[in-house]
Amino acid sequence: MAKKKKSSLLGKIWYVLWRLLVLMTLTLLLFRFVPLPTSAFMLQSPYPVTQKWISIDKLPASMSLAVVASEDQRFPIHYGVDFTAIVDALEQYDDGDGLRGASTITQQTAKNIFLWSGRSFIRKGLEAGLAVSLEAAWGKKRILEVYLNIAEFGKGIYGVEAASQHYFGRSASRLTAHQAAQLAVLLPSPRTRDPRNLTAKLSQRVIWVERQMRQLGAAYLNPILED
Repeated sequence: MAKKKKSSLLGKIWYVLWRLLVLMTLTLLLFRFVPLPTSAFMLQSPYPVTQKWISIDKLPASMSLAVVASEDQRFPIHYGVDFTAIVDALEQYDDGDGLRGASTITQQTAKNIFLWSGRSFIRKGLEAGLAVSLEAAWGKKRILEVYLNIAEFGKGIYGVEAASQHYFGRSASRLTAHQAAQLAVLLPSPRTRDPRNLTAKLSQRVIWVERQMRQLGAAYLNPILED
């Protein structure tokens, strides 16, 4: 009797899991081509949400380069998860620091779309699995495009187009390389930073990002953006 109940329970779990898998697959395939209308982070926002979609083809290449230079310089070559960064983060955790860092742009995209904020091994595990799925279903260019359109750049301000209009009064298609770097430094703590009024430390961060952009080179993302 107990064996039969266990078998029945496993059957129900499998019934739910494979349907969730099918739903997830269909969702990823759909949003490979269609602009995302919202995300988990937007739905969880305590502030009124402003978001405007812009094609990555209309953005200056410096905007994509600034984000990659600031957040994930190995973005063109990893497969969604940067294992070197994860090992470093786990070593810091073992040393008594909080669990932090290690998230690639792909992982951040997956987290913003499907998950929640906070630091835990469960969320990190889900994030990594979803990141690998995004790499397989979307490819680098689409991942970067979605990230630039759903990342939070201020209280309720999502995407570079809404951010550019809010902070600089212009479309993101007209951003300068310096303004792109200013937006890029907002990403770790967007609700406490304003590119028009950066602290001395963050101003130095902008200079660092611009230097990284020059070192990577203007053509660094061409294999992705021209795909």
